Amino acid sequence: MVTVLTGTEQRTAVEHAVRVSHVSKSFAGPAGRQLVLDDITLDVAPGEFVTLLGASGCGKSTLLSLVAGLDAPTAGRITTNGSPALMFQEHALFPWLTAGKNIELALRLRGVRRSERRGRTEELLELVRLQGAYGKRVHELSGGMRQRVALARALAQDSRVLLMDEPFAALDAITRDVLHDELTRIWEETRLSVLFVTHNVREAVRLAQRVLLLSSRPGRVAREWTVGIPQPRRIEDAPVAELSIEITDVLRGEIRRHGRHS
Repeated sequence: MVTVLTGTEQRTAVEHAVRVSHVSKSFAGPAGRQLVLDDITLDVAPGEFVTLLGASGCGKSTLLSLVAGLDAPTAGRITTNGSPALMFQEHALFPWLTAGKNIELALRLRGVRRSERRGRTEELLELVRLQGAYGKRVHELSGGMRQRVALARALAQDSRVLLMDEPFAALDAITRDVLHDELTRIWEETRLSVLFVTHNVREAVRLAQRVLLLSSRPGRVAREWTVGIPQPRRIEDAPVAELSIEITDVLRGEIRRHGRHS
């Protein structure tokens, strides 16, 4: 069950932006039903940045889809404070529209008046540091610029909850590092609640206030770390590397455990 809080419910639910309560998810397969997520419970507080980490196939993206309301859990309940905005690994921009028109589409679907869309779009482009890119076609944009437009489009949904499914995985290391800085800046300016899926341990530590590690098949919350390293952080900073090594050791243990039972 996925519940979206609105109106008075949003004002009273200040203790969480996302609440996942005893959620399980299974899918039908050739050998019967396969349990992908098992009894997941987690909260994301208003304004909190949480990364969801785990080996490939552990159910991270499945959980994000459930929180987004794209699918329903087999058991348990998910509550979100408003409808979340979702950003995928692929930018999913419409190539026949300009950067600005891609963002305006989200505003139109929200019911924003035509007379207000251009101004709001320019504000969002400025927020992601793409001033002057309104009229550029998708093929004229670099990979990093496309992801900035995709982020601006997600922000155009005016949600207080942003779900991000490995949005920087396909980018080169330098571009990814720049976008880490930009995402941190935008999060600090907007204080959105962010649930960010990644399989990159250093990226998880670089960005988050809290890191949750899912076990492998079925996915369960195996460990949790609070990241007390002040921002701004760099991916090569010693405290980031130190915590990343600790998390990687636990992750390797989860992978070995799964291998023994597969």
